[in-house]
Amino acid sequence: MGRGRPGAPRDAAVQGTGGSSAISKCSAAERGYFEDRFLRLLAGRRRRRAPLVHRGYYIRARAVDHCVQDFLLKTQSYPRTQILSLGAGFDSLYFRLKDMGLLHHTVMYEVDFPNVACQKATLIKTTKELSALVGDTEGERLGVTTAFSGEDYKLLGVDLSELSKLSTALKEAGLDNEVPTLFIAEVVLTYLENSRSDALIQWAAEHFSQACFLLYEQMHPEDSFGRVMQQHFSQLNSALHSLSQYPDCEAQQRRFFEKGWTECSVMDMNEFFTCCTPENEQQRVQSLEPFDEYEEWHLKCSHYFVLTASKGMEPSWTPLLSSTTVPHHHGPVRIVGSINALVCEVRSEASGLRRYGHHSALITPNVILTTGGFGEENGQHCRMRNFHVLIKHEGYWKAGCVKKENHDKRWDERLYHTVSCLSSSLALVVGGRTSPNAALGMLWLKFPKTCNDSDPNDITVELVSLQPAAEPFALRWRHSTTEVIFKGEKYLFIYGGRSAVQPVLGDWYFLHTPEISCAVIPVEGPVPEGRHSHSACSWKGGVLIAGGLGAAEQPLGSVFFLREAENGFQWQTVETHPPLIPRYSHTAHVHDGKLLLVGGVWLHSFSVPGITVIDLITGLCLDYTISVEHLEWPLMLHNHSSVFLPNEKELLLIGGGGNCFSFGTHLNPKPVSLSLRNILTSH
Repeated sequence: MGRGRPGAPRDAAVQGTGGSSAISKCSAAERGYFEDRFLRLLAGRRRRRAPLVHRGYYIRARAVDHCVQDFLLKTQSYPRTQILSLGAGFDSLYFRLKDMGLLHHTVMYEVDFPNVACQKATLIKTTKELSALVGDTEGERLGVTTAFSGEDYKLLGVDLSELSKLSTALKEAGLDNEVPTLFIAEVVLTYLENSRSDALIQWAAEHFSQACFLLYEQMHPEDSFGRVMQQHFSQLNSALHSLSQYPDCEAQQRRFFEKGWTECSVMDMNEFFTCCTPENEQQRVQSLEPFDEYEEWHLKCSHYFVLTASKGMEPSWTPLLSSTTVPHHHGPVRIVGSINALVCEVRSEASGLRRYGHHSALITPNVILTTGGFGEENGQHCRMRNFHVLIKHEGYWKAGCVKKENHDKRWDERLYHTVSCLSSSLALVVGGRTSPNAALGMLWLKFPKTCNDSDPNDITVELVSLQPAAEPFALRWRHSTTEVIFKGEKYLFIYGGRSAVQPVLGDWYFLHTPEISCAVIPVEGPVPEGRHSHSACSWKGGVLIAGGLGAAEQPLGSVFFLREAENGFQWQTVETHPPLIPRYSHTAHVHDGKLLLVGGVWLHSFSVPGITVIDLITGLCLDYTISVEHLEWPLMLHNHSSVFLPNEKELLLIGGGGNCFSFGTHLNPKPVSLSLRNILTSH
């Protein structure tokens, strides 16, 4: 993948990203995400990637194929067309199109660094399956920069940053500027200095009478995920130059208009998957392999875009115009204020709180117990075995690792479970998982009644199995367990989540406490659609359910109140205005008739959720951003836990983060404090 000078080391680093990309695409193809029997011949090394990476490269390949095949379809009446792939690396596009019989009147040109082009040319010549598709070569016509030449395939070795050499080499190879031409730049131009990539975009518009451009790249460098993404590429010595000047879809669109293109459409990859991928294809991909990294999938897709531009095309080339009627993810988020995030001062080592997918529970007004999740333990990333406690003493927090009695495999290092405190010395753990194939049941946690004044490291928790531990209703994760009251009796209301078999659950159970027996209580009213990764809060003896991820892996914006009725409970819709922006993986708290939603993931690629305050009497819904200017590290507000301290009107954010696609794992390093006093008194 070509890019600008200075220096061969940077060129080598960029070429390394191309090789890694080919291996990832090959892994995705082998798992059935798309058909491509040529990738294994070109990728060289083979390595199994994670499901999240498979999905990421699937949507990239899907977008490129969608646009390329649309170009070939719309230009099939022309006697000749051309495709020019810039920084093609070891891509297999030509071979797939030729194998499908789609290149009857199309010549494909590929350009990359000279050494990359030579390596690929050697592979083609020495691999029968590849050379047979290219057919008779025209070796005697090879120019200085042409590494391989066939009747409908030309492979050139040119640095893309040297535009005059590129133009000359393409002309020598037979590229015709009067023929409809599709330019493809798949994560390539961002490695060039902006002045050079701008010049290339403008050159393509000025020198070709009928031209189309397909661009796939990163965006949104300013939020937490974007900062981790940028840091990753900088560490690889292949910085993403486009992000500084063209940070979002709108800036990229303006760029192409200013450089001479007359039509331009752009969308992020969440929108492309939702609007340009048939529903049955979405379902096929979602069911290919066990998957439980929804947050990272949606965040990855919100940080990449696909852009198509054209000029001189009749009719216009607009492959990104959606034929589906799906609500548009973009639109203004009305922000009414900002809340400062401050590092919570902890008077002892709190490294055990670097985790996600965990649960934090307020045992007493000054004691917070954190269990489970995935994080950092003894310098290694793993499912967390240790429990962690925060104790507030004389105005500051003390942190420590909890000792466990009866320490055996009862805990099973679970993620996405719930912990419900039934008293100051007893809590019930429900559900959770070790892997997306293995759900867990229930467990008692018993701790001393006097832990309020203890040294954190002196607290002991006893793990006690329930009999039977694995009641079928408990084998779930990403669910909620909330205390409700019916006829003066306390129950735990287990709702939603997902299981190893069902990607979304919409059922519920009432557990009578303390003996934990299932009770049958009638429930009336409109049943909410199934969901997981929602929030649930006790209120007025019932429970408030907000947001979540639905059956189609789409965030939900509904709020329901399960309230006590004469003979049972009743579902009641809570109307909000303006409507709540759909989200999931957030946390929630109720205070003084107001529902507070904290963080989460939504499909608005241009911002991340902060704090949303819903007045439960009037339905007024207001959004506040969280200012991170006082933090020295990216704050990721998904897969986190939060504890609301009502007396201080303070919100404590614990943990959070996740696998940032292939860019590495980010764990929020320290607890964060948000003072909500101003917004709760002024709301």
